[in-house]
Amino acid sequence: MAMLKALVVDDASFVRDLVKRTVRQRFPVIETTDAQNGRRAQSLMSRTAFDLILCDWEMPEMSGLELLQWMRQQPQYENVPFIMITSRGDKDHVIEAVKGGVSEYLGKPFSPEGLSKKIIKVMGRKLKDAMDRSGKSMASPADAFKESANLLTRKPEAAAEVSAESPSSSPEPEPLAPTRPTSARAPMSLASVRFAESTLKSVVKDINLTEVRVIAKRDQVFPGILDQAVVDIEIAEGQMARLNGYVHQLQAVDKRQDTDFVSVTIRFVDEDPKKLEDLSRFVARFRAGMR
Repeated sequence: MAMLKALVVDDASFVRDLVKRTVRQRFPVIETTDAQNGRRAQSLMSRTAFDLILCDWEMPEMSGLELLQWMRQQPQYENVPFIMITSRGDKDHVIEAVKGGVSEYLGKPFSPEGLSKKIIKVMGRKLKDAMDRSGKSMASPADAFKESANLLTRKPEAAAEVSAESPSSSPEPEPLAPTRPTSARAPMSLASVRFAESTLKSVVKDINLTEVRVIAKRDQVFPGILDQAVVDIEIAEGQMARLNGYVHQLQAVDKRQDTDFVSVTIRFVDEDPKKLEDLSRFVARFRAGMR
């Protein structure tokens, strides 16, 4: 039986489900409730006492920062742990969250283990005592569910050794194969796709309001199917949009095992109107550049 209560706040249902599943599997003594934005979370927190808040930053109606600032003004929530889970990991935003009273900051995309460590850190003895009383162990279980892209993305051992010796030898995304007419694409067609433990430098092949398909060189670290992803695209000079999603498909570009390029499809999960507006502008400019 659950002894502690956690509130998961994110406008993307995919992320909420991922956080809840991680908490449920790792800490069965924590019961989770979810909200799609800060306003809904505020309403739930006014009626129910929660022991932990796991919250996104960018959400419609009320942001995570606004919820945090309101929460710290409530006597019953002055000392309740608040973990900000967001793709906004730049220094200014971290400082702003710290000033607002955040307990911990976790960047998207995150791994289940990374989230678990943050929860253990902020909950401390309270969580350990609850786990002990229920006869559960705090030791981390082995990751039993991890899709693999090794067959598609594996490299010869010699190539792997060279990469390990000089990991920064190819910092910029490479153009597609010479036979493909993509080298004339504008710089805005480049995208960085961030995963929990790696970043994929790639070229945008196609994009719409639902998903993006990128092409990347095979000599990089590739994700697994359903892994979280954050796609960074430049929507204007010096202005980046960070779009949350998950890996929907991995596919060889050519019909041969030794292909040099891999196609990765990321399905978007954001429901924030501002992010959808940014994405719409990028899609329009991308389509115009293809003409």
